[in-house]
Amino acid sequence: MADGLTTGASPVAPPARATARWRARYRVVPWWVRITVVYALARVVTGAMLAAFASVQAANSFTVQHPGLLSFSSIWDGAWYRVIATSGYPSTLPVDTAGHVTENAWAFMPAYPFLVRALMALTGASFELVAVSVSLLFGWGAALVFRRLMGRFLDPARATFATVLFCVAPVSVMFQVAYAESMGMFLLLVALLLFVDRRWWTMLPVVLLLGMTRPTGLAFALLVLLFLGAWAVRPAWVRASSPLTVRRAVPPAVVAVVSGLVGLAWPAIAWAATGVPRAYTDTELAWRSSYIGWKDLVPFAPWVQGFGWWFQQPAGAILLAVVVVGFAAFVSMPAARRIGLELRLWGVAYLVYLLAVFFPQSSTWRILLPIAPLLGIVALPRSRVYRVLVVVVCLALQWAWLYYCWWVDGYDWTPP
Repeated sequence: MADGLTTGASPVAPPARATARWRARYRVVPWWVRITVVYALARVVTGAMLAAFASVQAANSFTVQHPGLLSFSSIWDGAWYRVIATSGYPSTLPVDTAGHVTENAWAFMPAYPFLVRALMALTGASFELVAVSVSLLFGWGAALVFRRLMGRFLDPARATFATVLFCVAPVSVMFQVAYAESMGMFLLLVALLLFVDRRWWTMLPVVLLLGMTRPTGLAFALLVLLFLGAWAVRPAWVRASSPLTVRRAVPPAVVAVVSGLVGLAWPAIAWAATGVPRAYTDTELAWRSSYIGWKDLVPFAPWVQGFGWWFQQPAGAILLAVVVVGFAAFVSMPAARRIGLELRLWGVAYLVYLLAVFFPQSSTWRILLPIAPLLGIVALPRSRVYRVLVVVVCLALQWAWLYYCWWVDGYDWTPP
């Protein structure tokens, strides 16, 4: 499918015949070639930013002074993925003097580091080269699938611009560092595309692998349940020509059950491997202990605790309410209907999941990457000035994110 073209007035308008020939040549270029070029250019720009920060990076616990680009792209959680790729997961959980579980590899899903490990064994290449290459390739695939997904709802020009925003988003750095986000986004977008196309049985292996790459299984299960509820109330909301029946509900219900089970599988595996029932949960809590101390995980409490820590109460609770209401208004406004109920429900399901279990900190911006399909709403205006401005703002925020979250400046309390 070729993209369309929307042009505005130019200072010197070319002859109509020449313009028609130019448009014809533009349409000859396959859409995937254009998206590939956009993705490659975006990664070059981001790579230049990473290289600039690497050139001034001081020695730290992750890397030497002035590290190479691959080394600098493999710090932070990349160090944990290296441990998993080379040594696997610990059978005994590390604990501090008070008996609390401390940070360890069980916080990270296995699909990405095991794939990297297999490719390292196959090629003999270093962890840094393989991990970053895998992320780059999955990011490329994610961009292509994202364009197809946007094309289900938007005209070609808008779908392409939404993909441009996906490629230059403030946290698109994740597509070229040793993190599992790139692989996770590819699998998530494939699952969403199959979801939109109602290809339920084909979705099952994708959902299984997704749940072992990033912790999104419970959120995806909630998405399917919300979809079934919308279908039961009003079939037209989900573009269904027939009402929901038990027979029609079976395939999506199976997907919801499988996704929910795979969302619970990793905690069960951690329990079985370590003998500690709360091995995974306690490991995750270790990362927030430096903020609020050691507290049990109470669903929907982390954001209240987090906003209270960052902004004090009652300001934190008020700001949290504003954020939640603002998000609800954003996905329910008339213009948002252009991207379909399915993608908006995914945004809601994922936010509910985050509100239930995630503690807001500097990594929040990275954790929000899965709601990228909502960029289709941001891409709706056709103004060239608007589009250029949005891209420039995204690139500026990339630099800001690298400065505050990725670059290690002495004692750094803003992990990405």
